[in-house]
Amino acid sequence: GLQVAIKRVPRDRIWEWARLHDGALMPLELVLHWVVSCPGLGGVVRLLDWLELLDGFALVMERAECCRDLWHLLDRTLAGGSLPEPVARGLFRQVLQAVRHCTSRGVLHRDIKAENVLVDLASGEAKLMGLGCGTVFQDTIYTWMAGEPKYYPPEWILFGCYHGQPATIWSLGILLYHLVCGDLPFIAREDIDIVRGQLFFPPRVSQECQHLIRWCLCMDPTDRPCLEDLVEHSWLQKPHVAQETAEIHPCAQ
Repeated sequence: GLQVAIKRVPRDRIWEWARLHDGALMPLELVLHWVVSCPGLGGVVRLLDWLELLDGFALVMERAECCRDLWHLLDRTLAGGSLPEPVARGLFRQVLQAVRHCTSRGVLHRDIKAENVLVDLASGEAKLMGLGCGTVFQDTIYTWMAGEPKYYPPEWILFGCYHGQPATIWSLGILLYHLVCGDLPFIAREDIDIVRGQLFFPPRVSQECQHLIRWCLCMDPTDRPCLEDLVEHSWLQKPHVAQETAEIHPCAQ
């Protein structure tokens, strides 16, 4: 009776391979998912099992009985396409915790966006998914990008390279902007607008929240916060209230 989701990965679409702890050679996506799938630890959709098929692999993942991805909630369900700040804060905290977990396990997600955040409508629990663009976390520079172009950091557009943590912080800033403003900040002329970096906020967005987003979206990657800086930011330090996820439920059902 366990609800699961099955993702099929065709063999001809597998570009990178890695080894599991037992030495078995598997698609990198499967290995990364296995590495971050810790029993009893929320935040990331768990990989429960996998099957090797003649033409690829099948990944068996956990799935709540009633869930939606966050993009669907924002775009199709919630009036106005944005969330009240307490609700956005509750979801963003969970995503941030999931990203910290991935990083601690040596995984760089590279595709943090609303479509890859799965929300349980019964509990308000949010989990990160979508490791198909992920890779092994490294301190040195990356020269290959994956994920959604609207989330690319300016250093990739300008110089064709980036470091893992500043690029992650940039994508978290884009996500938070999406949650509280109802749209992405750079959509018309992606590359030009990203490099210009001009941000416009509706009056309803608090100065504290704007500060956090602007900090994440600094043009210079060395000026962006680290993950621990985000955790300590005053906007995220506000006390948890039941409203932070409860407001999703009546809107989404």
